[in-house]
Formats: sequence, C-alpha cells, structure tokens
Amino acid sequence: MLVPRSFIRQVVFRAARPHFRVITAPRYSSSLAEDVRSDSTFRIPLIDFAAYKQATSLAEKRCIADDIVNGFKEVGFVYLTGHVIEPETVDRVFQKSAEFFRLPDENKARLAWDDPKANRGYVQVGRERVTTSLDAAEIAALRAKAPDTKESMEIGRENHPTFRNKWPQETEVPEFKQTMLHFFQTCHQVHTMVMKSIALGLDLPEDFFDNKIDHQDHNLRLLSYPPIRTSLLLNDGQARAGSHTDYGTLTLLFQDSIGGLEVQNPHTKHYQPASPIPGTIVVNAGDLLARWSNDVFRSTLHRVVAPPAIKVNATEGMTPIRQSIAFFCNPNFDAIIESLPSCTSTFNPSKYPPLTTEQYIVGRLAATYS
Repeated sequence: MLVPRSFIRQVVFRAARPHFRVITAPRYSSSLAEDVRSDSTFRIPLIDFAAYKQATSLAEKRCIADDIVNGFKEVGFVYLTGHVIEPETVDRVFQKSAEFFRLPDENKARLAWDDPKANRGYVQVGRERVTTSLDAAEIAALRAKAPDTKESMEIGRENHPTFRNKWPQETEVPEFKQTMLHFFQTCHQVHTMVMKSIALGLDLPEDFFDNKIDHQDHNLRLLSYPPIRTSLLLNDGQARAGSHTDYGTLTLLFQDSIGGLEVQNPHTKHYQPASPIPGTIVVNAGDLLARWSNDVFRSTLHRVVAPPAIKVNATEGMTPIRQSIAFFCNPNFDAIIESLPSCTSTFNPSKYPPLTTEQYIVGRLAATYS
C-alpha cells in the first residue's frame, strides 16, 4: 500500500459543488528518503498544493516547494491534491475521450498521426512502442515483437503557426473540441504553478521558468487500453505500455479506477503500483526536467500493466478496458535546456551539453512510432 491506513488523516479541499471533497493524506514517522530505500515502505508522497496557492509569504510557499522538490529527487513522482482542476472537468474529459474511442476504426483512421514534429492525431493499437532505447532499429524490433496494447489521441496547442490539430466532426463527438481545448488551458495553468514551486525549491526566482514554458508546446494525450486476452500479455516483453520515461518537464496523469500504472523504485529497481487516488493528479518529472536539474530530479521509469482479468473460461481471462489522460508538459520548443546554475558547482559540473526542447522531443518521437 502506498498510503498505510494506520497513518491516515483527512485533508479537505474545496470543490466546485457547495460541499467539500475529502482526500486522505498520510502522516509518516520516517522521512521519504528513508522509506523509499525499501520496497516494503516505498511510497509516492501526497502533497496538498492548495497550501502553496494560499500562502501569504515566500517562506510558506517554500515549505510546499521543498516537499515537491524532495518528491522528485527521491521518487520522481508525487500525488497532487488541492489543485485547480475540478472533478467535474476531469469527468467530462474522460466522457468525451470514451466517446471518441468508440468511433468506428475508419473514422479514427482519418485523423491518423503522421508527423513527429506536429505530434497530433490518432495512434492505433500497436503503432507505438515506448521504451528507454534511443536506437530506432531496436525500437522497431521491439514494436514488431511486443507493441503497446493501447490507442491514443494526441492534441497540441490550437494556435500553432504551422501545425493543426485533427478533430473529429462535431456530429461524431459533440463538444469534443471545446472540452479538450478548455482542459488543455487548465492543465497549462497547473504546469505553470508547479514549475514556480520547483523554481523556489531549487533556490531560483519563482518566475524563473515563466518565459521558458509560455508557448504551451505541450501534448494532451487521451489513452484507451482496450480489453485484451491474458494469453496475449504472456508474450515476452508484452505490456499495455512498456517501461519508459517521459520526455518533457512534467507529466500530469489522470487515472480511472482500474489502475495498472507501476513506478520503478529508483533504489531497488523493483516496480511498485501507483494506485489511483480519487481527486489527485499523478505528477512525474520528465527527461528534460531531469536534464535541466543536472539529474537532481529523477525521470523515473514507469509502465502500465494489466489489472486483474475477468475469467472467461478455464484457461483464459479478459482484462477490463482502462482509460487515462496524460498531459505532457514541455518547455518552449526553442528553449535551450542546460544545467541550472543552482544544480551545478565546481565539484558537480554539468553532465549534459545544451540542446533545444525540439531537438530532444522530436528525436524521441520519431524513433518511438512506426
């Protein structure tokens, strides 16, 4: 269990309705650094971000900022509650996502993903193989042997000067476009606020990242993991989504109740479940944030495995459908990513040469897809 019941207390944050939603938050007698050294005590910290938004001084903000930075240092993941995204908003996005994936295959195929620079459109089951490999030939071999058993819809910022989003017709999924664009902007607000806290936690000015993330070069990904026979998941290397890290600064993940996300304990290298906690966002550091921090932060391996199957006969089971929504937060594509001044020293020089966001992300995407 990530949250031992013996240590639970209640944290309350305000929802849009005229009542309060209750989220449970842990109290621990040991530090996060101590707990993550063992699989039996491994945990992903649960942080109430409302305290940061409501703080009246930098000192108060710094307390929450330190918790977030510590989570990314030790685990690479945090659960965030007390954010600005209302439960009704998330429910609406899940509803419209499900409606989209129920469209006939030929309707979705008209919106097919076709360009790593654009990174927009529909990706059919088996086309993607996420992995830690950087070698295109190796990724292609993995994709042929054990493709990821998921489909996705990729959405970028609407006002891009070159690339256009690929939308289903309004008659196919009513209000799909406006729902996703509103959610895109709301997630960008969360990204901006969390990056402000990270700046403080790294001894930088609170607005340090503001002009490096304001182009909104992000990616909203709707994900559907269709039901699959358990026998197909027994193939070597097969998973709903293979072990991988994310590419940008942060990922905001919204899970349904099915679960399946697993996070590698960076210290033991064993995978641990990141079970859904209603009302929270799972936030993890990506490759570029780790690179920016000169590896002070961890871009932690994670994967999606099949949940318990429903038995259909004596030898076969069927996994339930799973949905998730991932908002991949990126720096501006022309931003230069180089080690931050507070993360380097004479004794800890920069580990990486400078590069742009576009160079890194487009290169990774080009190798990931067929």
